[in-house]
Amino acid sequence: MKLRFLESEIQSWAKKYQYPRGETSLLDLRAEVQQAGYITKDQLSLVAHWKAPRSAGHVEKNSECYVKEITSWAFSAKEERSRIEVLTLLNGVLWPSASVILHLFHKEPYPILDFRALWSIEQNVPKQYSYSFWWAYVRFCRAVSVRNSVDIRTFDRALWQYSKENQNALLGDQDDAPLRTP
Repeated sequence: MKLRFLESEIQSWAKKYQYPRGETSLLDLRAEVQQAGYITKDQLSLVAHWKAPRSAGHVEKNSECYVKEITSWAFSAKEERSRIEVLTLLNGVLWPSASVILHLFHKEPYPILDFRALWSIEQNVPKQYSYSFWWAYVRFCRAVSVRNSVDIRTFDRALWQYSKENQNALLGDQDDAPLRTP
C-alpha cells in the first residue's frame, strides 16, 4: 500500500473534506455508544443511511435484540477478526458498513473501507473482502496516522477527499451516492 499524496498533505486534504451527507450526528453518538457497549437498531439505521443510503432499508430486517447482541460482541471481542466479521452477520451490513461501525464507535482506531480511500492508497477494491485484506489496510492506516500525529478520522477524510478531487478527473464526475455503497 502506498499513499498517492505526500503524508505532509494529510491535514490539508482532510480540511477540504466535503461529504454530501452529514456525519456530525453519527460522531455525536460515539460516547453514548461506547458507554452502552453496543449500538441500537435506530443507530444502525443512521449508519446505514450515511454509508449506503440505497441499501439502508436492509438493516430494518434485524431485530433490536440482534443488533445489540452482535454489536456488543464486536465491541468487546479481543480477536480482531471477530470484531469486523461478526458485524457482517447483520442484514444490510457488508465489510464497508462494518468498517464504519468500528470506525465511529470502537475504542480502537479503524479506517473506513471505501473505494475512494482504497484508490488513494493505490489499492483496487477486491472482488471479495477478506480478513487479511482488511487487517493489512487497518495496519497501514494506523501506521500512517501515528507517524503523522493525526487521528484515524482525519486520515480517512484526507483519503476520501484526495480521491474525490483526483480520481473523478480520471473517471469523469460521478454522483457520490453509489460510490460509498458496500
